[in-house]
Amino acid sequence: MNPSLPRLLQLASPALPVGAYTYSQGLEWAVESGRVHDQASALAWIAALLEEGIGCFEAPLTAQLQRAWEAAEHGEIERLNADFLASRESSELRAETLQMGYSLRRLLHELEDFAVPSAFDALPELSFPVGWALAADVWKIPVADSLTAYLWSWCENQAMAALKAVPLGQAAGQRILLALGSRLPNVVEQALALPEECWSNFAPGLALACSCHETQYTRLFRS
Repeated sequence: MNPSLPRLLQLASPALPVGAYTYSQGLEWAVESGRVHDQASALAWIAALLEEGIGCFEAPLTAQLQRAWEAAEHGEIERLNADFLASRESSELRAETLQMGYSLRRLLHELEDFAVPSAFDALPELSFPVGWALAADVWKIPVADSLTAYLWSWCENQAMAALKAVPLGQAAGQRILLALGSRLPNVVEQALALPEECWSNFAPGLALACSCHETQYTRLFRS
């Protein structure tokens, strides 16, 4: 058995105490506005963000962060962290990645036999992908595997948000995950090969949804 597999499953588990389940990343507003109202529309919304949003910016950036940790390129890590924070279109999205980054940093300090590098603690504002990439590097998880798990965890959180907000049944949630899972290999392959000059997080619908969520009257989620 691959010795890194248990660590990979631990990192991608919903039990990871970083609070990901409290965020919908604009999906809750999409439900409120009627754009997402059933299984088909939920899948269309999440798949579009996976393939045209997170897969084209956050995914290649996270992979590059893991490579930078492996090479101890601390200046590159700082640059990519700043780029990711600057890419967050709303205050909620920025607060989300900072809260999750803070929680992951605290967790890694509390784990036995996890050597936290000083460069990690030197970042005053830590985005979540930086912490994820460090954990994947320390646990010797191959980049393709860690990125697949990173995206799967995101898909799972989005599907669970749809189950609560639409609402949808458990079987519908599993059908959504099956459909998203079938798309992951292509998204990962493209992200690993995408040069930085082609990275793009252009998703105006997501930005508007996240901005509108900030003033939404009734909310279950923090973004």
